[in-house]
Amino acid sequence: MELRDTIVWVTGASDGIGRALVAPLIQLGARVVVTARRPAPLQALVAEFGAENVAAVPADLMDTESLASLHERACEAFGPIDVLVNNAGRSQRAAAIDTPMDEVRGLMELNFMVPVALTKFVMPGMVERGRGHIVVVSSVAGYVSTPQRSTYSASKFAVRGWFDSLRAELHGTGVGVCVVVPGYIRTGISRAAVGSEQRDQNRPDPVDNGLPPEHCAKVIVQAIARDRHEVHVGGKELAAIHLSRLVPGLVRRIAHKFAP
Repeated sequence: MELRDTIVWVTGASDGIGRALVAPLIQLGARVVVTARRPAPLQALVAEFGAENVAAVPADLMDTESLASLHERACEAFGPIDVLVNNAGRSQRAAAIDTPMDEVRGLMELNFMVPVALTKFVMPGMVERGRGHIVVVSSVAGYVSTPQRSTYSASKFAVRGWFDSLRAELHGTGVGVCVVVPGYIRTGISRAAVGSEQRDQNRPDPVDNGLPPEHCAKVIVQAIARDRHEVHVGGKELAAIHLSRLVPGLVRRIAHKFAP
């Protein structure tokens, strides 16, 4: 997909992968609508890259009743959305038995229901124009479940299933779907995870030693341009994906060793 003169909407754009996506997208000639809960980091992006290239549309994505109006505001910035990057999400560092149901629902809402809802808002226009691309960020945890990530893994498994089905439904329409599967990326996601306040903060999290978000962003932009269906980004932790396919019994036997 040619990205020049396209309108790209990125959620979770205040930091991490979302923020890192802005520069390479603009370099390829796209204009970028950025959404996150905190307005200040979004305005910093506008100041850095210029209002002609970046539009800030802050929102609390957990306010699901406002998502329709959020889509309208995103389109008002530069025009109809050509590429949607569903990047916003939250992780988990808490045992299933210790995770309250409101946190379970919240994780599923933000990580799964919100990407589905936003996709359903942008998809009709893309299909009508015969052109577009939808990106969703899953995780290695969407292939392999490990301790203290029960609902996070469930949400990322769900993302893969729903968007794989959507890709099949959109075959021949000109609209592509890409599932991004990151491993360890240094985004700070572990510090904001459900249950992180109960963890020993002096104990390093594997994510903190991962690849820089700029590397992941570069891979995502290339995947959009090349119409890739799925891309994996990370280090040796990606081997778990292949092991889960080849020797699932072994993975189940050793999964308990990978508590964060």
